This record gives sequence, C-alpha cells and structure tokens, in this order.
Amino acid sequence: MIGCSVGLGNVWRFPYLAYRNGGCAFLIPYAFMLALVGIPLFFLESSFGQFASLGPVAMWKAVPILQGVGINMVLVTSISNISYICILAYSLYYLFASLQSPLPWADCFSWWGADETCSRTPKDPLCNLTLDDGYFEIVNTTWLHVNNETCPNGSEINIPHQGPSEQYWDKVVLCRTSSINEPGEIVWYLALCLLLAWLIVGAALSKGIKSSGKVVYFTATFPYVVLIILLIRGATLEGADKGIDFYIGSQSDFSKLADAEVWKDAATQIFYSLAVGWGSLLTLSSYNKFHNNCYQDTIIICVVNCATSVFAGFAIFSTLGHMAHVQGKPVSEVAQSGFGLVFIAYPEALAQLPWAPFWSFLFFLMLITLGLDTQFASLELIVTTLLDQFPKFLRPKHFYVTTGVCLLFYFLGLICVTQAGIYWLNLLDYFCTGWILITIALLELIGLSWIYGVNRFIKDIEMMIGERNWLFWLWWRVCWSFISPCLVTAVLIWSVTTFVPPTYGSVEYPVWATALGWCMIILCILWIPIVAIVRVVQAEGSTLCQKIFAACTSTPDWGPYLEQHRGERYRKRPDSAESPHCEKRLVTPP
Repeated sequence: MIGCSVGLGNVWRFPYLAYRNGGCAFLIPYAFMLALVGIPLFFLESSFGQFASLGPVAMWKAVPILQGVGINMVLVTSISNISYICILAYSLYYLFASLQSPLPWADCFSWWGADETCSRTPKDPLCNLTLDDGYFEIVNTTWLHVNNETCPNGSEINIPHQGPSEQYWDKVVLCRTSSINEPGEIVWYLALCLLLAWLIVGAALSKGIKSSGKVVYFTATFPYVVLIILLIRGATLEGADKGIDFYIGSQSDFSKLADAEVWKDAATQIFYSLAVGWGSLLTLSSYNKFHNNCYQDTIIICVVNCATSVFAGFAIFSTLGHMAHVQGKPVSEVAQSGFGLVFIAYPEALAQLPWAPFWSFLFFLMLITLGLDTQFASLELIVTTLLDQFPKFLRPKHFYVTTGVCLLFYFLGLICVTQAGIYWLNLLDYFCTGWILITIALLELIGLSWIYGVNRFIKDIEMMIGERNWLFWLWWRVCWSFISPCLVTAVLIWSVTTFVPPTYGSVEYPVWATALGWCMIILCILWIPIVAIVRVVQAEGSTLCQKIFAACTSTPDWGPYLEQHRGERYRKRPDSAESPHCEKRLVTPP
C-alpha cells in the first residue's frame, strides 16, 4: 500500500506546489488537509476494504444504492491506466537513452535533428532600429553598445529559443505535432516501450497479489535508495543551497495562506498523493488478514507518503539550484512541474553533472519503480472486480484474465504514443484525476457515515482491530460525519467554479477536446444515479420512500468474507462453527 500511494505525484507535483504556494507556508494547509481529510479517508477505505474482502463494486452490498460509486472507481482507474503507464513508457525510453555518453540531450546535436532555435542559453534579442534616412535596420545588442544606441520600446525582436532537453523531448521522444487536431503516426519506439511496460506489469500480476507482493519489495524500497543518493549528490553541488532555499526556505510567504487556491491545491494533492478515491486502497486492503491493524497501517502509510513528498523536494531542488547557478538564472526560471520537470528540467540538470549517464539512469529507474507500484494496484483493482463479478467462470483463469486486460489496455493506450499522444495523455489526466475523485470521496463519506451508519461502521472496525475507548472514536466519528464531508464539498465547489480549459504549454485545446473531457467525467459519474435508480426500482416496498429505504439497507449476505484462500473465495456464515472470527458478529436483519 505504500508502493501504491507513493507515486509520481510525490516527485513531480508536490515540490512545485510547495514553492508556488509559499514554500514552507504550504506545509500548514497541507498538514491541515492531511489530518482532516487525507487520514480519515484513508482509514475509512482501508478498514472498509479489509472488512469486506471484496472488490470496489461487490463491497457496496453494504449500501446497494451507492454501488455506482464502485463502478465509477473502476472506470476512472481504467482511464487512468491508459495514461499513467504511458509515463512509464516515456521513462523507459529515457532509461535506454541514458546508456550513452554524452547524453543525447546534453547539447544541440545535429544527429538527432536539433535546429537553429536550439541553444543552451537564450540568444540576445535583435532590434528593429529606425535610421536617420527613414530606413529600418535589424541590429544586435553588441552593435547597440558599440554605437551608444538604445533600442526604442517596442522595437525588440526576441529570437525563438529552446534548450536541448526541451527540443529533444519535443522533436525526438514525442515527435510532437502542433495540436491534438494533428494525430500523426504511432511513434514506433514509444509503442515498443509501452509494450515492455505492460509486459512487466502483466508478469508481476500473473499470479495476482502473491506475485505482485513480492515484486513490490523491490519497487517500493528502491526509490528511497535513489532519492537518498540524489539528495546527497545534489547537496554537494554548487548552488544547491539556492534551490533548497527557494523550495522551502526564506522564500516562504505566509500571506499565501489567505488565498483559497492554496488550500484547494493542498487538498487536491492529498487526494492525488494518498490514492484515496481510486479504489486501489479498497482492493489492496481487501487482501489483508481480517484482524490486521488497519488503523496502524493508516498512520504509517500516510506519514511515510507525506514525508516522501517533502523529502523528494529537497532532492529535486538541490539539483535544480545547481542548474540555475551554472546557467546564471533564478531558480524560478528552471523550476517546473509534471512532464516539464521529469523530462525537461531535471534531465537537463543531470546532463551538467560528472558521470551524467549514471545519474540519469538512476533517476529514470526510480521513476519507473515509483510508477510500477501504482500501476500494479490499478490493474489489480480491475482484475479483482472482474473475478468478483464472475467468480466461477473467471477465477480459475486468473492468468488469462490478467493477460487479456493488459492486451486490451495496451491497444487502447496506443493513442497516447502517436505524435499527438502527449495532448491525449494530458487531456485524460486533466479531467479524470480531479473532480471525479473528490465526488467519489464525498459519496464514500456520506454512504458509510450517514446511510450505513457511523456507529455500525465503528463496530465493524472494532470486530477487526479490537475495542477502543469512546475518546478514540470521537475524533473519527466527527471527521467522517461532519468535518471531512464539509471540506471535501468546499473543495469540489471551488474546483468547479474556478475551472479553466486545459492547455499543454502554450498550446490550447480545441472546443471538441474540452467537450470530450466533460463527456468522460459524465460517463464515469452517470453510473452513480443510474445504479441508484435501478436499485430503487428493484427494491421491495409499496411506496417510493419504502423502496429508497430498502435500497439503502445492506443486502442479507453482507458481512465479513473470511476465506483461507482469496483464489477460492467462499462465504462463511456468521453463525458458522468453522469461522473463528465471527463470535461477536451480530447479524442485522434486512
């Protein structure tokens, strides 16, 4: 679960958000949202999944009217699967490209197609100078200095400029077209890298959680080794102190705390980082032993996750500080987030170090291992859902189900490795990782706290981890019932009201692409009211109120699924003499 929650967002999103939103001051809203939203939601999902031991759709037998939430989780994770693994494909390409010296993006090499706009440093602007006889002449800044002239305002001509790492990313890796309207061709080497990524994921999940659990011992711990190495190396570089100071030092601006956007960024990062709302935590916790201490797990995982985000910022900005020092720029001009950080800014910084290929290889290997953990959990969610829905037919064919799902998503993901693939990837990420997750989290809180019943839910948790005193549960009861729903609702409303159309760099998306993004949101969320209506129609009762009440009531077979082998799931009745965990189970009549 640490491998699932600690992902690319900890490295490529949190450090940028921290410096943009006031540096050290950003840790205040971040810790606030972690305590009041992140940890309560994480504890809710991990305990709910552990108690049910089912996938994210089947476990909503607890509140049948909200079974659409589980379908929503599967759909949003499926869309995310298409885009997220493409980032691993890009990282694999850079990993292989790092096996050469000098690094191909270290300078403007003609062999990969660098053009006249490529330069490590910005070119001096020209001046459109008006002469005494009325003619115009284009001169450079050197001529102006020699002749004691100045360029009149509005007469400067800025020469287009791209650094070698940026041009390598656009021209070589992506072969990027000018917009999403120009799909171009499939970039064959990215398609091969995508295939390799899916082969790795499929092999790790070939035997389900038994095989992926062993792989994660490496993929979850290796990034920490690399981050420590990169931090030690970065801290020894000249200019590193400027980068760290810019990240979380004297640049801290506590006046930013009055800006609602900062608090929204903190809440969104908590959702993105802790993986709440995706269904992955529900799936992974469903494989826990019934009496596992999910409360202790929650505290450990959340603390480790957020500490990793802060720690990664030091490793990233120490190197970016050195890059800014070498180029004579302020750190703000080299600091980026997302694709710009991991595929442009940081590779360019690494290219300026001694033994650059070694550091580059380590960095991209770290990115791959970070992403693989999350991808394992996402695919496991989809496979588990299929096995839970068709247990008799599919469960004996786990390997073939996993292989089929990997092949399907590989072919769906080919659109993201075309020459316009980066636009599609950015579009999917923009629309499917924000509002949908916040909506899911809100419905989870309402469903389990207000419909299922917070006291009943607490009794279920105590059945697993043992009884706790009333003071312990007072905090969680207040968070689940009031504080967390209110804060999540506020973030959702603020996100909708401040919506701006997506862009990639300076490229704006056409209207049809934005409309397609909204259609994806509607496609996912629409299942929630559809399933709710179906459940109400199918429910027993002579009046609408009776039908709604029946649809909100847990099904007769709802309860802890206590099996010895996940692959051979069976239901032990609460009154079964063979069930050692159900002595205290009280069966509530439907």
